Amino acid sequence: MLTATWEDFATQLANTEQKELLAALKDIINKEAINMKLEAEVFVGKDTRSSSASLSQAVLDGVHALGGQSKDYGLVTTPQLHYMVCCQNSHGQYGEATVEGYCSKLSQAFLALSKNASNRTDDQKHLFVDGANGIGAPKLREVESHLKKQLQISIFNDGSRGKLNHQCGADFVKVQQKPPTGVEISPGDRCCSFDGDADRIVYYYTDSRGFFHLLDGDKIATLISTFLKELLVQAGLDLKIAVVQTAYANGSSTRYLEDTMKVIVRCTKTGVKHLHHAAQEFDIGVYFEANGHGTVLFSKTAEEKVQLLAKSTNINDERKRAALLLQNTVNVINQTVGDAISDMLLIEAILAIKGMTVQQWDAIYSDLPNRQLKVTVSDRRVIETTDAERRAVSPAGLQEAIDGLVKKYKQARSFVRPSGTEDVVRVYAEADSQVVEPLLALNFKIGPIT
Repeated sequence: MLTATWEDFATQLANTEQKELLAALKDIINKEAINMKLEAEVFVGKDTRSSSASLSQAVLDGVHALGGQSKDYGLVTTPQLHYMVCCQNSHGQYGEATVEGYCSKLSQAFLALSKNASNRTDDQKHLFVDGANGIGAPKLREVESHLKKQLQISIFNDGSRGKLNHQCGADFVKVQQKPPTGVEISPGDRCCSFDGDADRIVYYYTDSRGFFHLLDGDKIATLISTFLKELLVQAGLDLKIAVVQTAYANGSSTRYLEDTMKVIVRCTKTGVKHLHHAAQEFDIGVYFEANGHGTVLFSKTAEEKVQLLAKSTNINDERKRAALLLQNTVNVINQTVGDAISDMLLIEAILAIKGMTVQQWDAIYSDLPNRQLKVTVSDRRVIETTDAERRAVSPAGLQEAIDGLVKKYKQARSFVRPSGTEDVVRVYAEADSQVVEPLLALNFKIGPIT
């Protein structure tokens, strides 16, 4: 979530020799005109990896060496640590900057939402969760203790035996298109997977024929935005809601949101910080990457209007109910960053309120068949893109070649983009039929690599 300039500073410090580190720090302090007399407090947390203890201690030592104050939260998920910072910077208005405060706020909002669901059986309340052998599993158990059995969770891959993200977790499920190992599920069971630090989530199930069905970030964004749009209409609130996606969003989701739900859809470059900033431009911004990393942002104006309406005594029952649902929805969401636990509670509440099964959710729209691959290259910078990375402007002729292939197929779309971290080029293609694999047979030359 760093700004671009501070990414450069991080790179500089990571490549600085030990004996030159102090000089490099002083240089950054001078360039940014940082007032070292101001009080600085740094919140630090760690996960369950063996390296975390020494790394977090190194951070604490570094903060102390520069005269800052620190607070060590010990074992927490990445989103929980973001939550603590937000609570501190809002002087408690966002919530209490403790793990207990996090658990209480989210669980109370979930329980308030769940009261609007009627006649749910234990089977309907049951959710299978793959913890990716990471920090999310023990932290989910802490939240579960507050839920008063309104959600009954079976946690697998809790870190007691397996390795972090090994054949499990959100990325494995998304890429491999199959359930994680170590999860005992039956056809129709509702399941979800966290990633290692619990900031991503994907849902899935297998049908009676044994076919695997994935509900990724696109499906999650669609479910949440549909729910919010319906509540805004019922509450009579004129707030601008938008869904922020990347080029990897399935074309079916975009068409459903724009054509059926009449929701604004904004496309940004890949990377959560790009989606987060775009979502801040609207009263309500729902953003999810296809990998399951995302959340919902509410503007200060939107929150005030919701709270005012929820307190009003001069409205009919339908508007009052919708306002209260919106108010509790705001409270169950961790607006600081994608949060698997928070997203899971919101999804479960929506499904309960709407009386939807995971199969009915999946049937809202059908994903177009799609493929992703990466091509190893000597210099990924040869490829330059525009239009939120959906079109290539160099090398010459590449975009024309893609356009020529895409025209041959129905509902087809394809793009290439340079990776932000590796010397590879990423290729994406989708169309109305799985047979359309020639879209991925792009013959283009990047440097010496064909």
